[in-house]
Amino acid sequence: MNENDLREFMTFKKNGKKISPLFVSTINDKFIVAVYQGTISDYDILIKYRQKEGKKWSNIRTPKHIHWAVDILIKMHSDKEKTQQFLDFLIECWEKTKPIRSHEERKRILSIEHLLESSRQEIEEYEELGKRGEYSIKFLILLAKLLMLQEKTNLETAYMFKKLLEALKSGEDIFKIVSIASHTRGRKRY
Repeated sequence: MNENDLREFMTFKKNGKKISPLFVSTINDKFIVAVYQGTISDYDILIKYRQKEGKKWSNIRTPKHIHWAVDILIKMHSDKEKTQQFLDFLIECWEKTKPIRSHEERKRILSIEHLLESSRQEIEEYEELGKRGEYSIKFLILLAKLLMLQEKTNLETAYMFKKLLEALKSGEDIFKIVSIASHTRGRKRY
């Protein structure tokens, strides 16, 4: 598919209004990732994707931290040392991520070249991990960088995604990881 076809394929309706992506890219011919204008702030981004399942594409999905965490846990079970190194790389990415502060900056940042160019070595280095779990390393890196941008743009002092990375790396118990990834920590239940 060319870029216009991809944009149309990732366009959806919400409340009767057509929502078109700001950015769209294919990853490993198995994923299509799109970024939309969010609603929390002027530069907020909303991330969605489709995944190829056999010969068909899934419905448009919103990635959840829990899906991402489960995939990392599967990779961790397969190769703990390599997965922990991969998490170190992502924590370093977190530290370098800055919030989006202008439309020009958002346009520049939301390009596959910008998001993955600096990670080519890591994509190759951790490629073997992508054979375990659901997601390829390239998709995980792209998704992680987008989630980091989203979180820091909406609240520069946010740290939930970093806490998830650290909990995964340190081998926290599954209940703590699920709690962090599903945003249930500290919520009162009635």
